[in-house]
Amino acid sequence: MVVHHLNCGSMKVPGGPPLVCHVLAVETGDGLVLVDTGFGTADIADPRRRVGVVRFLVHPALDPAETAVRQLTELGYERSDVRHIVITHFDLDHIGGLADFPDASVHVTAAEARGAVHSPSRQEKFRYRAVQWAHGPKLVEHSPDGEPWRGFAAASEVLPGILMLALPGHTRGHAAVAVDSGDGWILHAGDAFFHRGVIDGATPVPAVTKAHERLVAFDLPRVRDNHARLAELYRRAEPDLTITCSHDPALMPRR
Repeated sequence: MVVHHLNCGSMKVPGGPPLVCHVLAVETGDGLVLVDTGFGTADIADPRRRVGVVRFLVHPALDPAETAVRQLTELGYERSDVRHIVITHFDLDHIGGLADFPDASVHVTAAEARGAVHSPSRQEKFRYRAVQWAHGPKLVEHSPDGEPWRGFAAASEVLPGILMLALPGHTRGHAAVAVDSGDGWILHAGDAFFHRGVIDGATPVPAVTKAHERLVAFDLPRVRDNHARLAELYRRAEPDLTITCSHDPALMPRR
């Protein structure tokens, strides 16, 4: 499968490094699959309502040229070509583009659907922006079961060649998504880590990035557990595996 790497939302936390919203667009025999969406056209049209006060923390560019729908058009696709969207979690910088693909099935962990849509806690009600799914997307909920995968207890095959691995911590039902590109696996860890230094153990992680990650963590001990698991996987240096995340531009290959 051909995988395109899209930045669907440049951001800048004051005092920190530039950030991206790394979205995968996967060509399959049955249309396109997106892994996350970044910000969408509706976010750009109404940032006060859809992004809220968070926009003053992360300073999103909100550039129409960075939306997934615009970038896919430039690649020669129609929005109707996007048949499925696999979401790492429901934070606003990951699902803002859902409304640009209203006919797509949206795959999410059952735990994340509970925390964002069905029965959010007070903390989660503040965190999520329900307006971003007010158009009524077709949610497909997945449980954390399946076969073991590269040291993880279970990986659920949500679509052929696309796996979802439960990595709660950043949010209640956060997941990583693994894609078999044909030339190897891409593990998109979402916000399970923010900076390459967390997994390579050598690159300094900016203090602002560490503080930001702690501030937004739903369960900080589990975030740290995920760091350790992903760092161990990185150290194994498996030749057919590339590990990336949502916001570090250094881990985003050219599309």
